Amino acid sequence: MNANLMLPLIATARRQPDRTAVKLDDVRVSYADLDAATARMAGRLRELGVMPGDRVGLMLPNVPEFAVIYYGVLRAGGVVVPMNVLFKRREVAYYLQDSGARLLCAWRGFAEAEAGAADAGAACLLVGPGELDRMTAEAEPIAVPVDRDGADTAVLLYTSGTTGKPKGAELTHASLGRNAEMSRRLFGTDDQSVVLGVLPLFHSFGQTCGLNATIGAGGMLTLVPRFDAGKALAVIAADRVTLFQGVPTMIGALLNYPERDRFDHSTLRLCVSGGASLPVEVLRGFEAAFGCPVLEGYGLSETSPVASFNRADRERKPGSIGIPIEGVEMRVVDPGGAELGPGVVGEIVIRGHNVMKGYWGRPDATAEAISPDGWFRTGDLARVDEDGYFFIVDRKKDMIIRGGFNVYPREVEEVLYQHPCVREAAVIGIPHPELGEEICAAVVATPGTAATPEELREYVKGQLAAYKYPRHVWFVDQLPKTATGKILKRDIELPPELKK
Repeated sequence: MNANLMLPLIATARRQPDRTAVKLDDVRVSYADLDAATARMAGRLRELGVMPGDRVGLMLPNVPEFAVIYYGVLRAGGVVVPMNVLFKRREVAYYLQDSGARLLCAWRGFAEAEAGAADAGAACLLVGPGELDRMTAEAEPIAVPVDRDGADTAVLLYTSGTTGKPKGAELTHASLGRNAEMSRRLFGTDDQSVVLGVLPLFHSFGQTCGLNATIGAGGMLTLVPRFDAGKALAVIAADRVTLFQGVPTMIGALLNYPERDRFDHSTLRLCVSGGASLPVEVLRGFEAAFGCPVLEGYGLSETSPVASFNRADRERKPGSIGIPIEGVEMRVVDPGGAELGPGVVGEIVIRGHNVMKGYWGRPDATAEAISPDGWFRTGDLARVDEDGYFFIVDRKKDMIIRGGFNVYPREVEEVLYQHPCVREAAVIGIPHPELGEEICAAVVATPGTAATPEELREYVKGQLAAYKYPRHVWFVDQLPKTATGKILKRDIELPPELKK
């Protein structure tokens, strides 16, 4: 039985051909047109020598052409290698060489993409607005998608590479397809849904919960190529968006946008948060301001990505990442792999249909990450309560050890976010000759407010144990972030006095 990930597109196109599938400003692409465009794209790829199992790089922003090429590659039986549009030449070359991709499809004007492809010895197909139809017009369409087994790799999704070089997680047609179906059920996505496509489509969250879930449900994905709070609010109002999916920094940006109330957001029925921990104060503030519930969940690139979520039809616990999705098991374990009881902090391990097949070309790394009985070690520290709800404490690698005491940055950040003068905060550790590490906090102030570093330091000191409060606090105009909106702690600039 053909398990090709793109089959839901064909089914939806047959069911409602004239419904808009993807929208960008004034450009609308119907399901029938998207289906036909992917068939021609698959044919064009075949002309370029792409055969079943071949890897194809994809480096496009959130534009309709992304969907056409993504599903075109899958239709031709290829493997999609999504790439960050901010990559430089060296990074492009690494992804193509490591994956063995023979072709890169990139947005016209990305000079780094073309140069990187040349360095890797790969062909480069540049695509600009309105050019794809002309490029595929003469191609022989592949009407019937190439037969793919559920265990075949569909997407090679590289991890962020915060520790060592990025590794390609092999996500299968079955794991991605089922994860998209779980997302539809969790969020109630249907053919009347209008989903704000502001999450980068090259990221697992945007691909599975945004693109694949929406297309499978028959809803409309309205795209925003680059996140801007004002633009996002304008699209929510103009297209009557019902479902907003974002990372915490996006949610915070909408909440704190000065002219937020100028835009009609009454059609929003649900906000979904993932990608990083959402501060409880931001969650409560967003729900109060926008009048819709926020569901927080958890996942990784290696888990397709959704692993757990709060549910709309049962108790939601602020600060929790919810309970495992259907068909997925989660545990909190000690370093030896023994399961820990409620309230005890340990590492999250996951087993289920969503877990990757392995890291591309890295059997040793795969064996280190996935146990023989299928448990994937996440590197995230958490506790589970009596009701089975999980609470992230921090990334294992982000934990600060000060004077022999473990300090979890998220706990300190949660307190900082409760202060009215704090819009964003990131807590990090720096080397200390006696204590091992010292706790520091970089803060973005809420516009129109004023506070001193000493005030914030004392505020945290009054609510946490003495070894936990940040001894060094400084203000910054903005915090460095990845293209997906995650705060990039390793790139935070220290003030001069701490660089000595």
